[in-house]
Amino acid sequence: MAESAAAQQRLQVGYWLSSEELGPHDLVTNAVRAEEVGFRAAMISDHFHPWTRMQGQSPFVWAVIGGIARETRHLRIGTGVTAPIIRIHPAIVAHAAATAAVMLDGRFFLGVGAGERLSEHVTGERWPSASERRSMLAEAVEVIRRLLAGGNVNHRGEHYRVENAELFTLPVTPPPIHLAVAGTRSAELAGQIGDGMIGVEPTGTLVQAFEAAGGQGKPRVGQLHVCWADAEDEARSVAHRYWPIAGLHG
Repeated sequence: MAESAAAQQRLQVGYWLSSEELGPHDLVTNAVRAEEVGFRAAMISDHFHPWTRMQGQSPFVWAVIGGIARETRHLRIGTGVTAPIIRIHPAIVAHAAATAAVMLDGRFFLGVGAGERLSEHVTGERWPSASERRSMLAEAVEVIRRLLAGGNVNHRGEHYRVENAELFTLPVTPPPIHLAVAGTRSAELAGQIGDGMIGVEPTGTLVQAFEAAGGQGKPRVGQLHVCWADAEDEARSVAHRYWPIAGLHG
């Protein structure tokens, strides 16, 4: 029982800022309200497109984070998640993350993942396989960490090149980087190179793979969609109209 009570004390319930359903002003307003009612952390989605046209929104996440940083004082914010592989070069993600970390003054964490074609195809590049995207993600995280550490960075890797890049606006401490996981291989990668994991479909199997690969003791975030309404039928209707993709696996 003592172990169970300790586990419950470590559990935190955060708030999801759905960029697919809300415009930038409403996202900032909801973040402020989440802080007011006692949430300690929130995550915000980073997509070029919403999942469905019914959702109807997809503002640029880094501009929204700047607004949230100015209007909140305690709420911890993370991206859920940024794909630093095709649509945005990892050097640009590092630049954005560094500025967000400065503005949030220790309240920012960078959530990254291997991406979804729905948002990442917009530059017209070939869509790589899952294994290739994991390789790209691992190299991208290396580039981001080097830039966040400060100093001049040159990098010539399998997927990315960086030439004489240096971030001049840096936080005192680099923000932690959490990796999104959808299967055991991505969970293992998160355990190896991440400061934490984000389970978009959280299961015990993924946690075990994450911990076995080096994630023991690191934060684990599980995403769970819920829909609240005055009546169950109304809630079901809203969920079916706005989030039918929640019934599908990745």
